[in-house]
Amino acid sequence: MILMLKAKDILILCVVLGVVFFLFGTVTKEFIGQQEIMVSQDKLVPIYGVDRSDKKVAITLDGMWGAERTPKILEVFEEYDLNITFFFGGNWLEENPQLVKEIVAKGHEVGNHSYTHPHMATLSKEEIEQELNQTGELIKKLTGQESILFRPPFGEYNNLLIETCEELGYYTIQWSIDSHDWMDVSSDYIVNRILDNVGPGDIILMHNDGEKTPEALISLIPKLKEQGYKIVPVSELIYTEDYYIEQHTGLQKKVERGRKDG
Repeated sequence: MILMLKAKDILILCVVLGVVFFLFGTVTKEFIGQQEIMVSQDKLVPIYGVDRSDKKVAITLDGMWGAERTPKILEVFEEYDLNITFFFGGNWLEENPQLVKEIVAKGHEVGNHSYTHPHMATLSKEEIEQELNQTGELIKKLTGQESILFRPPFGEYNNLLIETCEELGYYTIQWSIDSHDWMDVSSDYIVNRILDNVGPGDIILMHNDGEKTPEALISLIPKLKEQGYKIVPVSELIYTEDYYIEQHTGLQKKVERGRKDG
């Protein structure tokens, strides 16, 4: 049987189908949106920077391989009377025990950067604990101090990592400015990249054995001071209680009126 439809009937049918598809699309979009928000709300993030009214910033140096330029860097910090935060991996600590002791003796703090520099987001809870505990024990043995700061290798993390760090007493620290001192760039490039982006509460990523890092620091530090910035260790920059971390920025903020979520 052949169904014959008039033009009016076809128009009505198109309108009805259009309404149906519109309603289905709206409901689906709202459902998907709710799921996306729920995932976002459950996402944990580390500290990328700190919301501060003063002009404090932290320079941090990661170390996993190489120590040739570290003594020169220490001289620069001593010249400007600064204390900063180093994040060292297990193998670096084992290969440079005397240098670690010198770093702490000069007033700098040492954070945990894992033991084997793995992709932490791929590890089980037990493997994460082993990475943190092995390096934590090394830091305690060499410096006599408990480390409370952890920087994940490659900046990679997930909820399990952050939760495990908290259970072990660590604050997970990222960075808000990557200096690019690990790249083949000039010291001027490094300095300008930092100065063009710096603001109160920023955490600057550098490396203890970057080829241009000592030269960059010699230029950077007085320029930061001229702009009114005070360079402090990470433990003096972050809040250790009554805070929350914005999920979309990683900015650590003080709790106001009982608020504890981002």
